[in-house]
Amino acid sequence: MSAEYATFGLAPAMRAGGVLANGDYQVHRDFVDFIVNDRPLLFQLSDLDAVSPLASDVPPAIFTAQVRSLLLETDAPLPGGRYVIYGCPECEELGCGAVTAVIEQEGDDYLWRDFAWQTDDYADLTLNGYHGIGPFRFRGAEYRTALTSLLDGSGSARRRVLLIGARVALLAKLAAALRAIGIGADITRDAADVPADELRGYGAVAFGRAVTQEERAAVRAAFDRAGVDVAYVDGLAPIVPLLVAQIEHALDRSPADRRRLTRLVAADGEAGIEVTSPCRVQLTAYRLDRLYRTHAHEVFDGILEPGRHRIALDAKAVKGESFVVARTSGSVLVEAMARG
Repeated sequence: MSAEYATFGLAPAMRAGGVLANGDYQVHRDFVDFIVNDRPLLFQLSDLDAVSPLASDVPPAIFTAQVRSLLLETDAPLPGGRYVIYGCPECEELGCGAVTAVIEQEGDDYLWRDFAWQTDDYADLTLNGYHGIGPFRFRGAEYRTALTSLLDGSGSARRRVLLIGARVALLAKLAAALRAIGIGADITRDAADVPADELRGYGAVAFGRAVTQEERAAVRAAFDRAGVDVAYVDGLAPIVPLLVAQIEHALDRSPADRRRLTRLVAADGEAGIEVTSPCRVQLTAYRLDRLYRTHAHEVFDGILEPGRHRIALDAKAVKGESFVVARTSGSVLVEAMARG
């Protein structure tokens, strides 16, 4: 089949989890995305909430099998030589829908063609084909090098967070919320005596507002001694969904120039947002009243085109001490509302 050559690469990505304004949970998933012609392939599928088969939370043997499958070292999992490219982030069942494609070799080249949305064993290209995507021809050496680099296990994500603060009850609720979306969490006040091997399992450290600068410095020193580079999160307010969103952002290992949601500012009753491809954006405002009770308001939910956007916020949603969370399927940004 005639197809122009395309570049092939891989990059860390995530499906952002979180505690939603209505109380529902959305599972966090780290995965490796396919970079075709220097752009995530997932972005070419409009607003699709999905992950690749190369997810970090699957057992190593299954992850290796997925890589071997994409290298065509095993038989295709679906009839017609079709392979799952992106699947449901919650259950990964074909019945929920998946993006599939035929993968085959022509000489030393690898060809991805006939992309389709598939919900059972057979794809209907007429009704459900992605006619504007592909075919892509990848040079064999580049393709194999990218995929085999995953087999050493060095790219596995650290999906565990260390929580440090004075309000034990709040930390317990935060830890439970993180675990519910698939992120491990532990609580402590002092990391000085934690073995280096344990510290290397953390991807982020979250500090409560009551943690002193001296305590923060001691924790940072412990991680420095262990040679661990982690993200540090300064909790904005004792609001569990807000803190979860901050931690989700800190755990995002995807390259900044390959994210859909790249900018959020919140000031004077409006939010400024920048997106790099068409996607659904949800804006939620959180605020604390004078009695430190939490109020959540869904202020926007819609598809935005690439570029910068200004969205007015309900004055009731952002009065007093308030914060805005912007969420797409792949990223989360958080900002405190600035006052003019």
